[in-house]
Amino acid sequence: MTTKDTRVPSAANYENRLSRESSSTERRDAEGDIALDRHHHRGHHLHHEKHEKHDLADDTNPLVNFTQEEVIANAAEYARTHGLEEYEELFKKGGLIAQNPKSLGIGLPLLTDQDRAELAHESHHRWAQNGTLYSLVVLCSLAAAVQGMDETVINGAQLFFVDQFGIGGNTPRDTWILGLVNAAPYLCCACIGCWLSDPLNKVLGRRGTIFVSCLVAAITCFWSGCTDTWWHLFIARFCLGFGIGAKSATVPVYAAECTPAVIRGALVMMWQMWTAFGIMLGYVADVAFYKVPDKPNIAGLNWRLMLGSALLPAVIVCCQVFFCPESPRWYIGRGEHRKAFESMLRLRTSNLQAARDLYYMHVLLLEETALKRGRNRVLELFTIPRNRRAALASWIVMFMQQFCGVNVIAYYSSVIFRDSGFSPISALLASMGFGIINFLFAIPAVYTIDTFGRRNLLLTTFPLMAIFLLFTGFSFYIPNEKARVGCVALGIYLFGIAYSPGEGPVPFTYSAEAFPLYIRDVGMSFATATTWFFNFVLAITWPSLQSAFTTQGAFGWYAGWNIVGFFLVLLFVPETKALTLEELDKVFGVSTRTHAKYQASKLPYWYRRYILRQDVEEPVQLYELDLDFDKNIVSRSIEEKA
Repeated sequence: MTTKDTRVPSAANYENRLSRESSSTERRDAEGDIALDRHHHRGHHLHHEKHEKHDLADDTNPLVNFTQEEVIANAAEYARTHGLEEYEELFKKGGLIAQNPKSLGIGLPLLTDQDRAELAHESHHRWAQNGTLYSLVVLCSLAAAVQGMDETVINGAQLFFVDQFGIGGNTPRDTWILGLVNAAPYLCCACIGCWLSDPLNKVLGRRGTIFVSCLVAAITCFWSGCTDTWWHLFIARFCLGFGIGAKSATVPVYAAECTPAVIRGALVMMWQMWTAFGIMLGYVADVAFYKVPDKPNIAGLNWRLMLGSALLPAVIVCCQVFFCPESPRWYIGRGEHRKAFESMLRLRTSNLQAARDLYYMHVLLLEETALKRGRNRVLELFTIPRNRRAALASWIVMFMQQFCGVNVIAYYSSVIFRDSGFSPISALLASMGFGIINFLFAIPAVYTIDTFGRRNLLLTTFPLMAIFLLFTGFSFYIPNEKARVGCVALGIYLFGIAYSPGEGPVPFTYSAEAFPLYIRDVGMSFATATTWFFNFVLAITWPSLQSAFTTQGAFGWYAGWNIVGFFLVLLFVPETKALTLEELDKVFGVSTRTHAKYQASKLPYWYRRYILRQDVEEPVQLYELDLDFDKNIVSRSIEEKA
């Protein structure tokens, strides 16, 4: 056994040093505004000097503060003290690689040629992951499809049950009841369902929570198809929210915690892409069951089958979920490091990569514990600056996912198309077309979300969505019916094309990665409760809003919110692409005021370069990101560069 060097600190001192490093980062954050004011005067100097000075980017990796001998000794101690003695040599190698990932093992002691070959292969083939990781992605995708179907089968069903239940009129009573029935699951999600995620995850784990939530979704879908009054349907759909809320808060986090940083955005956004697929399946079910005739003693069999069909993917998820490994981060949070390593072995292509990622995760989580100030995690979500900034950014993207207006179309497109001149079956087919477009144009986001970044996708698509909603609304003024229905369909389809790669995949991906581990369940509950609450607001108010504002005014209302969303993202939402979940602490270490002032100062540059097409010098970056996936990905604020 290797004898520990007497100069190497004990595990306790090791953790204390990491905590001190994290605290110093918080102190630097307080100086952010001063640094921002200085950067305009020092920008050119920094630009010329940045290649001549020590590369401070690596300072976000806490292991660079230690010698190789210290890293080796502490990695060995980690293995011995956490029941991983037989993997001691493996963790020594993993610690060295985590300390200097850019080297790919070249020049590092202890590593063999085979080890270096594995690291080189990983570097050049980032999608060459093992089957278990991809089976986990399939699981998360099916869970998302469950949600998509739950959301849209009501779209076609409401063409029939409103008359059967006596709520098909244009009176204020009927429009509010219809909105309430449509919005029932999202009311439950916002008030109860999402907040159950934290206790369920604590007791059952990620997999257990997914199983329970999908089981609840399957039962309530069957129940919805058996209702006989509007208030009975409201109760069944309200209970559906228990499943939707916990599932939507857990699945993106589960995916984010299990995937490598370099492809995390692409894999986590599968949630939205396959939600779009489920939305499409919901429209397909509406069309498939449209002409099903009633049977003796069964009135409205067609809409009952529409609502009940969403239970099928939920049952499939329940059968599959326990074949996937539990989240390694969840195990570490419980102190079960051996189980965490066993999970990581199943999720990585080699034992060396698993040891590297688990040890680096452990070290970074030691830093993260310095953020804790007490035991009230809900309070710390808003009182600790790093958490508060993540909550604000997540709130913005989640709020705008609803107030961009997409679910007006998802829930009421059949009625909207019918009002523009479509027949009922044509309205359902046109709605299915929207679902197909929503799914197909979400597929490119698998590439773009980790290439262009979350923030850039939002800033590009918000203005487009505003334009297409205005186009759709004004199309209702066209007197010619054929031209009117064509333009309405075109506007809605163009809106779907803009939404699918932007506000579609970004919010859940962003929220799943923005919060530190110890508060992640609470943070994700807050984020998903936000989106479901405003989903409820949108769903319940649309019939009355349309009646009061007319369809043109209602679409104009949401077009205006897309402009608001553009400026909210510009000022208050930092970029998070290609960073490990723990390295994001550095991104959210820059104050909100500093970030907003800097982004506002860049508006003239963007206008001159992209509108006037002038050749202007790029300003100094607030963050300088090293985006090569085989390198240590970090961020630097201006004061750190200085």
